[in-house]
Amino acid sequence: MTSSTGRSIKAEEPLDREATATDPAVASRGDGERKTETAKRQVVKPLGDVTLLPLRGELAPFGARSDELEALRAGRAAQVHSWELVTAVDGPGTRLSIFFSGCPLRCVFCHNPDTMLAHYGTIRTFEQVTKRLRRYRSIFAASGGGVTFTGGEAMQQLPFIANVTAWCKEQGIHTALDTSGYLGAHARDELLADLDLVLLDVKSGDEETYRRVTSRELAPTIAFGDRLSALGTKIWVRFVLVPGWTDAPENIERVADIAARWSNVVERVEVLPFHQMGREKWSQVRMEYRLGDVEPPTPEATQAAREVFRSRGLQAY
Repeated sequence: MTSSTGRSIKAEEPLDREATATDPAVASRGDGERKTETAKRQVVKPLGDVTLLPLRGELAPFGARSDELEALRAGRAAQVHSWELVTAVDGPGTRLSIFFSGCPLRCVFCHNPDTMLAHYGTIRTFEQVTKRLRRYRSIFAASGGGVTFTGGEAMQQLPFIANVTAWCKEQGIHTALDTSGYLGAHARDELLADLDLVLLDVKSGDEETYRRVTSRELAPTIAFGDRLSALGTKIWVRFVLVPGWTDAPENIERVADIAARWSNVVERVEVLPFHQMGREKWSQVRMEYRLGDVEPPTPEATQAAREVFRSRGLQAY
């Protein structure tokens, strides 16, 4: 989803490798104890294709595969691709964007196709994520920022999102969910009520184009937006303008009509011009890239698309 903003993501810091005897917490101990402690902190085992890694200075979070699976089901852990601290992207203020692994859509214009696949991720626990959020709490407060759950498709890991969102509400940390809405039927009203903002990616305005672009159906996105509107949850609509794919005038008109039906909660519409950032990732993950010859839309075309949304009384950027 955030991949649709046009930037190619990378981890805000490298995924942590196993602790070694150079770790001060280990180095002060005897050889035998160091070896035992280091072994505990090494990669435990894969969960499917997901590598299980502790954060630096911490023990591996789980001791058996059954524990890992139960933690994922209960929302005590999640498959995280990466995270980065950004400003004026993925919501208001300075934000920690957490990119979750896995997505049911196959958007042809995705700038981070590696986030589609669960095996490009690492298991992170509730404690690890909330510890990082505490680190940035003063930055969030000063900038009016917070945390954004994105991906991939963050709603593939709803139990974890629900737990972290509830914790953030207690801590006064602003929360945003970046999603296609395709899995919205699985989200409970309690979670949606806890969220401060949903960045809703509307890939297309008609079924045929939507399926061509994503390999999925449009209806779940509309149904999810309808729920958010009824609940009063704030929405930023996102629409990627791709020449030859989503830029037909009638398609833009239909996307604008969809956004207008949620006008009571839509704070803004972001028309995002397609470009070729992340192109090389498609070959790296051995997936076919179908937009190699597509040029970005002209500034004039992008502005014209924004005017269509403005004609519905919506703020468009």
